Amino acid sequence: MFFHNKRLQYTARVAETNPGLANLLLEQFGGPQGELAEAVDEQAQLYRKLNGGGNDSHVTQLLYGAGAPLVNSGAVPWTAAYVDTIGEPTADLRSNIAAEARAKIIYERLINVTDDPGIRDALGFLMTREVSHQKSFEKALYSITPNFPPGKLPAVPEYADLYYAMSDGGGARRKSPWNDGHDLRLVEHPPVPADGGDGKATIALDGDESTTLEAMRHRLKSDPSSDPTTGADLGSGGPDKPRDFPT
Repeated sequence: MFFHNKRLQYTARVAETNPGLANLLLEQFGGPQGELAEAVDEQAQLYRKLNGGGNDSHVTQLLYGAGAPLVNSGAVPWTAAYVDTIGEPTADLRSNIAAEARAKIIYERLINVTDDPGIRDALGFLMTREVSHQKSFEKALYSITPNFPPGKLPAVPEYADLYYAMSDGGGARRKSPWNDGHDLRLVEHPPVPADGGDGKATIALDGDESTTLEAMRHRLKSDPSSDPTTGADLGSGGPDKPRDFPT
């Protein structure tokens, strides 16, 4: 299935051992922006294409031996929650582009915490590969026309180009391309709610559901005029007796 060459893609030269740095490097092995998460990201995105109309009965196991643990720099185990795939090519490609950008930043920070020239050199190579991967994913994304908005359904036309100014910090609002420009129109005092309704949620209930809800209302109703003695009152000596604290 795979051709495996045991030689490294880049020659790693470590001048001296550094357990602390080794622990930090685990971030790029078992962390959310690490190589494993990225590999599983892309594998998961391609799984349906590779598997075709097959079923999901296959079981894959990772057997841990004496290798590096699948944890991040804080010893948190790797989790499939790091896998970011939605099954829509343009959305997955944008996710991959962002993942490569985040991974590059992590490599930059790892380079900044070591003065070992060999490690800095190897990390610089890995950091640069993230840049190359990002270029590749961007080319793939923009080879799809159109690629925005993601998915098949169009945006609701009357809301698609509106930027609602929902906060008021005083002073004039600075207009810019991201809130009022060619693609967006700034709405200074938007109606709330935007659809012109009363903003209240309504749910249609059948007869049985209405009966159940009414029974629940009676069971859980409270008396706002009551002022019962509580455990807090009793523990402090009673509702009318403040507790004395030693000075």
